[in-house]
Amino acid sequence: MKQLISESAIQSRVKSIGTLIQKDFQGEPVTVIGVLTGCLIFLSDLVRQLNLPVRIFFLRASSYRGNTTVPGNLEVDSSMLPDIQGKNILLIDDILDSGQTLAKLTKHLKEKGCGSIRTAVLLRKLGRQQHAIEPDYCGFEIPDEFVIGYGLDYNDEYRNLPFIGVLDPNQLPKGKS
Repeated sequence: MKQLISESAIQSRVKSIGTLIQKDFQGEPVTVIGVLTGCLIFLSDLVRQLNLPVRIFFLRASSYRGNTTVPGNLEVDSSMLPDIQGKNILLIDDILDSGQTLAKLTKHLKEKGCGSIRTAVLLRKLGRQQHAIEPDYCGFEIPDEFVIGYGLDYNDEYRNLPFIGVLDPNQLPKGKS
């Protein structure tokens, strides 16, 4: 496996993003909403950089199933969310690929009446975006490769890696890349 982004580079960038968020929210309370499951490590490292009143909740949105590396229909489960009416929201996701997830979730949260919404992604995959959405905070722009580690998975494995790696194409099932 090829290492794309080192653990130290990730930690440095997460700290920088935390500083930007801290400045932008200026002490205001923020409701952090993480997109399960890929955001867990990024979210946990990022919120520890924030000296703000923070509430943390999760929702599930997924377009990948099993050992596929090609997105399908987006399924959203927001049953774990509290009332967000008038709240400042920070939506955190692991990767901006096609933009489908962030676009749909941003619209969904606005329809629930949030006061403001900002988005943070660890990675932005270049050359794949189909929906016009710009994250407010982005860790790294990466090439169009299938990445794993630091929360990102392949068939529910590799999330625990402390770095971002590119999965060897020989490890992918035929016809699934």
